[in-house]
Amino acid sequence: MREKGREWTRRGFLATAFSGLVSAGFLGVARGKAIRGEEKKQPQEQPKEIIYRKLGKTGIKIPIVSMGVMNADNPEVVKASYELGVRHFDTAAYYQGGKNEEMVGKVIGKMGVRDKVVIGTKIFHPGQRKDTKPSDIKKRIPKLCDISLKRLNMDYVDILYIHNLMEVGTASNDDIIEAMLKLKEQGKARHIGVTTHTIMDQIINDAVKAGVWEVILTVINFTLGDYPELVESIDNAAAKGVGIIAMKTQAGSNRRSKDDFGDDYATPTVATAALKWVLKYENITTAVPGYTTFEHMKQDFSVAYGLDYTPEELKLMESHEIKVGMGFCRQCDVCRSSCPHGVDIASLMRTHMYAANYSNFYQARATLDDIPGGMGLDACSACSVCSARCAHFVDIARNIDELKQIYA
Repeated sequence: MREKGREWTRRGFLATAFSGLVSAGFLGVARGKAIRGEEKKQPQEQPKEIIYRKLGKTGIKIPIVSMGVMNADNPEVVKASYELGVRHFDTAAYYQGGKNEEMVGKVIGKMGVRDKVVIGTKIFHPGQRKDTKPSDIKKRIPKLCDISLKRLNMDYVDILYIHNLMEVGTASNDDIIEAMLKLKEQGKARHIGVTTHTIMDQIINDAVKAGVWEVILTVINFTLGDYPELVESIDNAAAKGVGIIAMKTQAGSNRRSKDDFGDDYATPTVATAALKWVLKYENITTAVPGYTTFEHMKQDFSVAYGLDYTPEELKLMESHEIKVGMGFCRQCDVCRSSCPHGVDIASLMRTHMYAANYSNFYQARATLDDIPGGMGLDACSACSVCSARCAHFVDIARNIDELKQIYA
């Protein structure tokens, strides 16, 4: 079912997401009716339907909440997600050393629902690009795809991504494009796309300009409300028929407790409010929150039935302290100029997120290993005090110190 409501503009998206004026007005009216006793005269509310959206020009139609499988290692959670209504599962070749793809493939195969789900996976991440000669690109990408298909035990994937674009120009690389288009022609990938965690607006615009990518998986969440260029790039992509999928929608953080944010901001408030903030923007087809438990699965998928804020969620969205407290790194890379060694701080902050917030040490190690020598944690060992500064709210020195304790 298509979500009803007015079309969102960039200004409308940002204003409503932050101020919550529409939701506040609605809630105010509802309270007024209850006081006058008029609420009792209303007919009993009918069960809500799952909100579906179309993924650009791909022809795919899926619920607005999907499953990011990256951190999950329990196949029963994947199975329960399908039974609950999830129809899109997002994984990657090097999540858990390939075991993530294997788990997804086994669950979908055992349930016999391959034709009812959308499977997305990712190959050719920065480390693989770094170790691949330009002349070998067209040979390596098909091999990586075949390895993923074997792990998934599938003949094709619905979305095949080039993983984690970090530099403008990668999306327009002729050899990468040729290899991916050939996989599509062979039927191994129904649709092709790219993913980005860094300088997202520039990467998205570059991918759209290339004219071949059908889906873009990008970071976006409520702490990025002062990043209008990102929203503009998403608008640009959607206008060209490119499907947009959102990740890191809960600000790259694990579930927060009452000790973190107080009674008003305990789980599930943070999780559901953050998801709603993103999905109120209709140019985003679906989000792939990375839950790992049945409880979190239910919390996240509840958003697929409606995007109105609860009073608690609205209070959170209006709190500047929460946005600051999340300490989410937007991967803008501005901080690198403040480091005397030119360290790839953005990648280190992603490493910290995976290790400290997700407890996904495999992904943290893989991210750390992708950083070129002399630009990672090895360079930080020369400094007793970190002088790098974030243009926003990330405590870089604290995060790097924690990484040193884990890996040094």
